[in-house]
Amino acid sequence: MTAPIYDSIGEGYARRRRPDPRIAAAIHSALGDARSVINVGAGTGSYEPIDRSVLAMEPSDLMISQRASGAAPCVRASAEKLPVETGAFDAAMAVLTIHHWRDWRAGLREMRRVARSRMVLLTFDAKASDFWLTRDYLPAIAALDRQTMPALDLLAEELGAFEASPVLVPHDCSDGFLGAYWRRPEVYLDPLARQSISVFAKVDAEAGLKRLADDLVSGVWRERNADLLQRDALDIGYRLLRWEF
Repeated sequence: MTAPIYDSIGEGYARRRRPDPRIAAAIHSALGDARSVINVGAGTGSYEPIDRSVLAMEPSDLMISQRASGAAPCVRASAEKLPVETGAFDAAMAVLTIHHWRDWRAGLREMRRVARSRMVLLTFDAKASDFWLTRDYLPAIAALDRQTMPALDLLAEELGAFEASPVLVPHDCSDGFLGAYWRRPEVYLDPLARQSISVFAKVDAEAGLKRLADDLVSGVWRERNADLLQRDALDIGYRLLRWEF
C-alpha cells in the first residue's frame, strides 16, 4: 500500500475538520434503517453515526491516530480492497474521499460487495459548480476537480441509478472542506485552514490567493459577491448519493 496523501498533510486535521451537524443529519438520514455500517476512507471519523454498529476503513496511519478515543474501530485498509466478507454490512458510506482513491471504480465495487442494502456517497459534482473561489481565483483547482472527481453519469454507469440530493453548505459550516468558507473568504488566506484542504497540496495557489487578498482589501470581492452575504447556505456542487439494492 503506497503512503496516502494524508500521511504527509493530515497533521492537525481533526481540529479543523469537525463534522457539521446539518451535513451529518443528511448523511445519517440517507443511511436509513441500516444498523451496521462500513465507513470507507473514514479519516478521523467525521460523520460516523454513534447509534449504529460502525467499522471504519482508512489507509492513513496519521488519520487513524487522530480518531477520538470513543470512535468506531478502524482497520488500516484502502477502498479498493476491503478486508471484510461479502454482504457483511447493511450499508456502506464514504464521505468526500472518492477523489483520493487510486481506482474509484474498484472502490465502488468493493463498497457494493460488502453492503447488503444501500450505499451512501458524499461527493462533489464539478459540472454543477460555479464556486467563486475556483472560478475567479483558483481555476487550477476546478480543473483538478474535473479530473479527479468522477462525474455523476460515470458513477451511474458503474453501479446503476441513484438518488442524488444537493448538500447545501451552511455559512458557518464547522467542517473545513474546500467550500466551507464561501461566506468567510478571509479564511482561505490562513495557511492552517488550507492545510486541512487536500487540494491545496496539489496546486500552486500563491498567485490566486494574492489576488483574493488584494480584492478583500480593496472591496472588490465584497462588491462582486454582495448577494452571497445575504445567504445562509449555498449550493456549491456537493451531492449526497444513495443507492438501494
